[in-house]
Amino acid sequence: MSSTSLTPPASAGAVRWSRRTWGLLMTLCVVLFLDGLDVSMVGVALPSIGAELDLSTSSLQWLISGYVLGYGGLLLVGGRTADLLGRRRVFLVALAVFAVASLLGGLVSSGPLLIATRFIKGLAAAFTAPTGLSIITTNFAEGPARNKALSIYTVFGAGGYSSGLLFGGLMTGLGWRWTFLLPVPIALLALVAAYFLVPRDEAAEEGGHDLLGALTSGAAMLLLVYTVVSAPEVGWSSARTILSFAGVAALFAAFVTIERRIAHPLIRLGILRKATLVRASIAIVAVGGSYFSWQFIVTLFLQDGLRWSPLELALALLPIGLMVTASAIFSDKLVDRFGTGPIIAVTMSVMAVGYVLFALRLDTAPSYVGMLLPALLLIGIGWVGFPAINIQATSGIEDDEQGLAAGVLQTSMQVGAAIVLAVTTAIIASGAGEATSPAALLDGYRPGLAFAAAVSAVGALVAIGGLVLERRSRTRDASVPASEAEPALVDAA
Repeated sequence: MSSTSLTPPASAGAVRWSRRTWGLLMTLCVVLFLDGLDVSMVGVALPSIGAELDLSTSSLQWLISGYVLGYGGLLLVGGRTADLLGRRRVFLVALAVFAVASLLGGLVSSGPLLIATRFIKGLAAAFTAPTGLSIITTNFAEGPARNKALSIYTVFGAGGYSSGLLFGGLMTGLGWRWTFLLPVPIALLALVAAYFLVPRDEAAEEGGHDLLGALTSGAAMLLLVYTVVSAPEVGWSSARTILSFAGVAALFAAFVTIERRIAHPLIRLGILRKATLVRASIAIVAVGGSYFSWQFIVTLFLQDGLRWSPLELALALLPIGLMVTASAIFSDKLVDRFGTGPIIAVTMSVMAVGYVLFALRLDTAPSYVGMLLPALLLIGIGWVGFPAINIQATSGIEDDEQGLAAGVLQTSMQVGAAIVLAVTTAIIASGAGEATSPAALLDGYRPGLAFAAAVSAVGALVAIGGLVLERRSRTRDASVPASEAEPALVDAA
C-alpha cells in the first residue's frame, strides 16, 4: 500500500508546507502529546486516587502498569493493522476509543474499573502512536521535509510527558478526576481535525490479516509486560514469574514459526535485519528506560525523602522539558547536516555523563544551581537526539511497512522501558524498602541511579559502535569500483 506524499521531493529542500499540511502535522502531534500527558498526569495524582478509592500501593501501580500493559503489548499489532486496514480508519477509531476511555476514567468510582479504563487507553494508544508516525512518514517526503516533521512530532511526545508533571500538579489540586477528564475535549477536537485533515488511503489489496500471528504476538507482548511489571511484587525467582517467562518464550517461538510459514505474515521478519532499525530500537530502549527509571527514583527521593511538593518537583524538572521543546527548532537541521548516527551517539553519550554526575553528586541537601541543574541540562541533551532515533528507524523503509517499523520502534520503547524500570524497582526495593531517613533512602536509591546510568552508557556504546561500523562500510564501498558495487539500502544513519 502506498500513499501520495504531501511534500514531494522537488520541494523537500525548501520545506515549505501548506496550511493543510501544517494542520495535519499539528493534529498528529496533539494526539502524541496526549499520550505522554496522560501518563505523567496520572502519576502525580496517584496518592489522591488511593486516598479516595482506598487503594493499596500495589493496586495503585496498576494505574500506570495497566496503561503500559495495553500500550506495549499491542504496538506491533497496531502498526501492522494500520498498514493492512488503512491508516486513516485505524487512527480515527483508536482516537475515539481513547476519548471515551478518558471520560469513563473520570467518572468511575471503582478501583478495578479505573484500572480497566487505563488498560483500554493503552490499547488505543497502541494503535494511534504507530499509525500517527506512519501517516507522517508516508505523507512527508524522505529527507529534510520528513526530518523536520519527525523532529516536531517527537518533541511533542516528549513534551507531553514533561508537561504532564506540571498539569498533573495543577489538576490534582482541583481533584484527581480532572487528570482523566482534561484529555477528553482535546482528544475530541483532534478527532474532528483528523477526520478532515488525514488523507484517505486504501486498505492493502493483498497481504491477509494473519490472525494467528496477531494473537500469538499480542499475547506474548502482553504476558511479557505483565510478567516484568508484576515480578518485583511476587519475586523474580518465584514459580509464577518463571512459568510466565516460559510462556512468553513459547508464544514468541510459536509466533516466529507462524511468520516463517504463512503466505502473508503480520511481520516480515526480514525487517529486523535492517541495521538502522535495530540500532534505533536499542537506542530508544536506553533513552526511555534510563530516563523513566531515573525520574522514578528522583520523584520518590525528592518527595518522600526531602518532602518536595509535586509542583516543586515539576518545576525542578522543567528545564528538561524546555530543552526538548526547543530542540524542535534545530534537531532536523542537525540531522540534515550530520546524519542520525553522529547525533544519536553524541547526545546519548552526554546523557550518560549527566546520569553519572547525578548519581555521584546527589546528597540530602542538593543545591539546585550547583548540582541538580547541570545534571538536568546534560540529561536533557539526550532527548535532543530523540527525533534522530525516529528518523533513523524509518529511513529506507517502504511505505507499506512504515507502520510496522514504527510499531517495532515504539514497542521497543514501551517494553524496553518497562523492563528497565522493573529491574530498577527491584534494585532499590531491597535497599530502600525499610529506610526512613533521607540519608538511608539515598543509600538505597543510589544503586538504582547507577543502573540507569549504566543502561544509558550501553546505549551510547552501541550507537558509537554502529557509527564506526557504518563509516568502515562506507570507506570499503568507496574503494570498490562503481561497476562492481551492489545496490545499497538507503540508510539515514
